Amino acid sequence: MAKRRLLGMTVAELQEVAEEAGMPRFAAKQMAQWIYQKHSMSIAEMTNLSKAARQKLEEEYEVGAMPPVKEQRSKDGTVKYLFPTEHGKTVEAVYIPDGERATLCVSSQVGCRMGCAFCQTGKQGFDGNLTVADILNQIYALPERDTLTNIVLMGQGEPMDNYDAVIKATAMLTDKDGFAWSPKRITVSSVGVKNKLARFVEESDCHVAVSLHSPFHEERLSLMPAENAMPIADTIEMLRDYDELFAHQRRLSFEYIVFDGLNDTPRHAQALVDLLKGLHCRVNLIRYHKIPGVNLRSSNEEKMLRMRDFITARGVFATIRASRGEDIYAACGMLNTADKAAKASRESAPRAKEAGSPAAKTPRAKDAKPSAAKAKESKAKEPKAPRRGRSKNDNVRN
Repeated sequence: MAKRRLLGMTVAELQEVAEEAGMPRFAAKQMAQWIYQKHSMSIAEMTNLSKAARQKLEEEYEVGAMPPVKEQRSKDGTVKYLFPTEHGKTVEAVYIPDGERATLCVSSQVGCRMGCAFCQTGKQGFDGNLTVADILNQIYALPERDTLTNIVLMGQGEPMDNYDAVIKATAMLTDKDGFAWSPKRITVSSVGVKNKLARFVEESDCHVAVSLHSPFHEERLSLMPAENAMPIADTIEMLRDYDELFAHQRRLSFEYIVFDGLNDTPRHAQALVDLLKGLHCRVNLIRYHKIPGVNLRSSNEEKMLRMRDFITARGVFATIRASRGEDIYAACGMLNTADKAAKASRESAPRAKEAGSPAAKTPRAKDAKPSAAKAKESKAKEPKAPRRGRSKNDNVRN
């Protein structure tokens, strides 16, 4: 019988585990400290628990950390990791270093139900939800864990389609008895699953990113089938009800992949301004990364710069997201584990139990605060010509 994973359990759940093992209730907080603060890889390391208690726990439980089974390194420093899940599947997570910042792009599902035309994960189809432990394991077992400053749930899957696991995982990341991170270090993305997104805005303090990609209903529908049930106009109207929450440190952003000749015209730029005007938000313009079998092309740099400056000059702050990891299929829209799941199910990926295992040697994460460049607001007039190159306000992933 498979052992249950302690990773992902709250203090209340750990209290139940302690009672089952005949331990005092305060042992739950000790276990939580060993897991979430000291990042232990085995119950044997929890030395302030009695030896008998540890042995009793080990009969049915394990920490449950599972190190990556594969990694690919990009020429730009990005690293893509393949993590096993407890149900024998695999998911990809992407580590993106950028000066003093280091962002981890985390997955929430194996595959995705949303079927976006431009996304390789959507082409994979849906193959299951990740557990809370599976989501947290991508951070917990990351070799570069101690350098992380930010986490974005923008990997495989639609986070709002796995709501219970995602809300609990983000709660564990921010809880004082969990990882104790600031919610300002975490961004959760969604196509705009209306009711679930509204719940998330109310129940979490993490940043929110919405996949927009076109301001026009029919055009967005051609790219994103979810537009049929969840029109972007309705999603934005709902978010206006929570605008005060995004007026200060909490951030609302809209992701906009810019396709050549499709959504990169002055008409689109003006429609974006009209749609978002008055909402405390930013727009992240993203270059399209080519995937097989899709007849779409990325807009060129000049058009993207012109669009960025046009939108910003009219009161909606816009940036261009730097493309990272494209050479290893780790950039936005390129994650896919369809050809890796079967192999991973045949190979039993070891969970880190021994102090000498690679994951066990992963150093403790530091709760470093991310540096944040203060955005200067552009003057409200359209520039005559676009600026070349990357603006200091442009970003990697956030």
